[in-house]
Amino acid sequence: MVDAVSVVCPEVKSKVEAISLSGRTIVRRIDAIAVNIHEQLLTASGRFQWFSIALDESTDIQDTAQLLIYIRGIDENFEITEELISMESLKDTTTGKDLFNSVINSSIRSGLTLNKLASITTDGAPSLTSKHSGLVKLLNDKIKEDFPLHSVLSFHCIIHQESLCKSSLKLKHVIEPVVRAVNLIRSRGLKHKQFRSFLEDVEADFTDVLYYTNVHWLSIGKVLKRVWDLKAEILMFLKMQDISCDFLNEMESDEWVCDFAFAVYIMQKLNELNTKLQGKGIFAHELYLEVKAFQWKLGLFAKQLNEQKFIHFPLLKTQSVTQESSDKYSSQLMALQKEFIRRFADFKAVEGLFDLLNSPLACDIKTTTKELQIEVIHLQADNSLKMMFESKPLVEFYASLHSKKFQNLKKFARKMFVLFASTYICEQTFSIMKINKRKNRSLLTDSNLQSVLRISTSNLTPNFDKLVNDCSQLHHSH
Repeated sequence: MVDAVSVVCPEVKSKVEAISLSGRTIVRRIDAIAVNIHEQLLTASGRFQWFSIALDESTDIQDTAQLLIYIRGIDENFEITEELISMESLKDTTTGKDLFNSVINSSIRSGLTLNKLASITTDGAPSLTSKHSGLVKLLNDKIKEDFPLHSVLSFHCIIHQESLCKSSLKLKHVIEPVVRAVNLIRSRGLKHKQFRSFLEDVEADFTDVLYYTNVHWLSIGKVLKRVWDLKAEILMFLKMQDISCDFLNEMESDEWVCDFAFAVYIMQKLNELNTKLQGKGIFAHELYLEVKAFQWKLGLFAKQLNEQKFIHFPLLKTQSVTQESSDKYSSQLMALQKEFIRRFADFKAVEGLFDLLNSPLACDIKTTTKELQIEVIHLQADNSLKMMFESKPLVEFYASLHSKKFQNLKKFARKMFVLFASTYICEQTFSIMKINKRKNRSLLTDSNLQSVLRISTSNLTPNFDKLVNDCSQLHHSH
């Protein structure tokens, strides 16, 4: 900065040189910004009508278990806040009791009461969801004890469940030879360089194959697609190098190649769904609609494949697919559809509530709860509200309803809007944690790490004027 300013505007060079960049000063400023953001969050949380939490646990570079607790709250005016409420460092065990104590302590520090808790969303780990000693069970017991009339919804991350559904597809005989072929090429430095040089010489569409990583949601779909696109080049390279492997042998089987083509497209469609489920600030009813639509698509795909219609699986058009193979693929898709239905039972249980929230003008009055029926009737009878529903985003529509006339309906909408459907926001923050607390910064303290994560993920804007005024002394860099 000093070098650039010296050329562009040398008259302000002294001001830039006066900026303190010492390590301790930077740490203090990061902590001050994080505290300011946290104070704003505490102020906002005091106005919450409802809130939900999403949490996940992982270890950092020092093998310290870090529990991330995210909150999504909504106030009377339908202002939604989604922030990291706390990072709890677990130095000893990570049992359900330990996680429960961390969540309770965090809620106490933040001034949150459990009678306003709408839902809790986890990644489905045993310590979180065990029926006898998991966090969710202990938290529900605590709520029943303190607030007998209050109940809390619990969800298993919708993205994790979608990823687990892949196991119902019997494609191990396809995936293993493909992964072994990729590993043969990429795990040996010389072979890898020769392969990349070969792809460059033949002017292939891609410059390399991709490694398969089991923990990455989109990994297997991308690996299968890349190997399919480069299958001719891979076969040619393996033969030139006189390398014998299962992939080389399997590619001579028409039936296996058909299975490979089917695997490429079904994994690609699962990846497309997974991508749609990712993101911050997405409402639970929106994500469930994507899953529900995909379940219906699987039924359509299965029917079409049974009839040997490959409209949505164009790679199979180029293969000699027998009726027996078509029936096999159809059965696999039906099995996948059943697995989706089984795994998403927690979301299916509140499907009626999602439908009411998303389509209040089209819902059946008989299926709505008794306290909402009269208000829904008034809503459906008012033509001006119908026009407003079509012209405004859903949150703004509910916020604009008359507070007294639609009191129960607005309360219901607030509760539904705060539901977390996934722990994506936690996974994203863990990636930030890995970047910041890495091998060369392994001594970063838990307090400093929490400050960095809070600043990196917050949607709130620090009050820099206040921060500057609070600085009692400036330390010049030295």
